[in-house]
Amino acid sequence: MKREVVITADGSSTIHLPDWNEQYHSKHGAIQEAYHVFIKHGLHHFCNPELLHGAESKYVSGSHKTIAVLEIGFGTGLNAFITLLEAEKLNIAIDYFGVEGYPVLMDEINQLNYPAELQAREKEVYFKQLHEVSWNEKYAIAKNFSLEKQNRFFSEIKETDMYHIVYFDAFGARVQPELWTESIFLKMYKALKIGGLLVTYSAKGSVRRAMESVGFKVERLPGPPGKREMLRAVKKV
Repeated sequence: MKREVVITADGSSTIHLPDWNEQYHSKHGAIQEAYHVFIKHGLHHFCNPELLHGAESKYVSGSHKTIAVLEIGFGTGLNAFITLLEAEKLNIAIDYFGVEGYPVLMDEINQLNYPAELQAREKEVYFKQLHEVSWNEKYAIAKNFSLEKQNRFFSEIKETDMYHIVYFDAFGARVQPELWTESIFLKMYKALKIGGLLVTYSAKGSVRRAMESVGFKVERLPGPPGKREMLRAVKKV
């Protein structure tokens, strides 16, 4: 399938798939979407002590925090890179797990402008390492950020009670409806710890209903530029 690197509305790049008329990130702004959906309404929400309660606070160990994040669709590594940057700012440790069935090629990665657009050129070595490390092995990328890239399909996920946050960033239901079904969200529900969050850019009614049917409590939130709404789901007791 043909793939081409393009620039989105906020100046950051993404990969476009002409055959599907689909891209890895929003054409309205790749970085803006990542920050709004996955960082603001995912990582930052979970780390806000005023919002934590009950089992949700179990990730705190003494004065040091370690959060396990599962990304569904590792893709360009943008969400992982921003999470790495935010972990340093928040003084938390992240164990990051990125699942990807079809890894992006290094010549495509080398065309992406994320370190420059994020004003993090001094961290560019980390962005490169996210892609250069081997698959299916755990690596310490930075002192507070470890990564395990998993080259497998989403349907193969069988973990239980392992993750605090799921970044659900699969291609849209228009082109891959099989990734937005009850069976997939049941896997996500089982993989999350009690009090864990799943955030996604999608706000389709069918997606919300699929999440609710497996036990999630789902809320609609304002969406990133170009989208009216997004979804956040919580695994309750």
